[in-house]
Amino acid sequence: METAELVIVGCGPAGATAAREAARAGIHSLVLEKDAIVGEKRVCAAGLRPGFCNEFELPREIVHFDTPRLALFDASGEEHVLTFGPGHTSTREELDGTIARLAREEGAEIRTHALFRELTRDGGRLVLEYADLHEGARKRIAARAIFFAQGATAVLDRSPLRYAQWRDGLMTTLQYRIYLDRPAIPVTYETLEMHYYVGRSGRQIVGWMFPKKDHLAIGLGVIGKMEGTALRTELDALTERIAARLYPHCGVTRQKVEGHLLYMGAPRPVLSADAVMLGGTAAGLVDATNGEGIYEAAMSGRLAAEALLAHRDDPPRAARRYANGVKRRFVGKLRRRLKLMHFLEREPQRFGILFEQLATTPGLPQILHGETRPRTLRDRAILYAQMLKFLYKAA
Repeated sequence: METAELVIVGCGPAGATAAREAARAGIHSLVLEKDAIVGEKRVCAAGLRPGFCNEFELPREIVHFDTPRLALFDASGEEHVLTFGPGHTSTREELDGTIARLAREEGAEIRTHALFRELTRDGGRLVLEYADLHEGARKRIAARAIFFAQGATAVLDRSPLRYAQWRDGLMTTLQYRIYLDRPAIPVTYETLEMHYYVGRSGRQIVGWMFPKKDHLAIGLGVIGKMEGTALRTELDALTERIAARLYPHCGVTRQKVEGHLLYMGAPRPVLSADAVMLGGTAAGLVDATNGEGIYEAAMSGRLAAEALLAHRDDPPRAARRYANGVKRRFVGKLRRRLKLMHFLEREPQRFGILFEQLATTPGLPQILHGETRPRTLRDRAILYAQMLKFLYKAA
């Protein structure tokens, strides 16, 4: 039977980062990716937070635009502008593909057309079975440690990592790539747009517009399932509103449609079992207020590699270290963001109250979004004061 020290399922930001940093440390790493091309089928606006490329040593060539404006549109359609960053835009093909290329250069092996099927234990070994879609054959690998990072498709029902509420957080999404015959108005390429409103169906919608070099990514998502025609109607209505503001003078030369499941629920309560770890969206590491999960995914890959390197002779201990590190770093914050989203959705006008407060309070967005520095007493005092102010107005 084939063997590997670390087998990674999924080659998104979590899996590819884990492979790159583990291979750099001398850990024999093998990645199984079900798609033919890494990143090809990811429905994602691919917004990167400020400093992402520097933090994960990625070339600036993958950045399409530096976007200093974040425009939040509330339930009435009013725009609230925050200045930050700047953030960056890319595509998942470029982001995932670049991290995968860098992982290969460090010595990791990446196999495409490889669909995970089952995980079992054979004596002292973890045995992963996958379907080689290119050859049409089932294959098995014995691994010392496994990192699951296959995104929202990571149901894992027959596993100690099973999470009964996983499907409650799945989001149905649809996105257009809009190709124009001339540039949109200039502010388009400086802005990340997020839209929060109740759709024609009566359900809460989260929409977005992110600019790319050759197209605009316009999409939306809704928790749970929505019939395809209704979802397309919702997206067409959002696209028309955005078009009227940003590119009324342009013709559309091409429009590509993409659809997929994303996740915007609670993080999984169990992130490791035995020598198995869960990362990225597969672990539920997604901010429910805005859908951001790329940073958390890449960082979970780094934490997995670091934990395995620290306890290379004891993979179960490495997995426990990894889970504890991810929980300390992300889980509490993401659960609070989910509670906030539910609170806002119960009374949609609350979105406008919050967005106005964010837009008019200097420094507040930076404190909320800060990851690299600990919060000072002054930061905490500002947060608590602003929280009380928001709750008073929301009530």
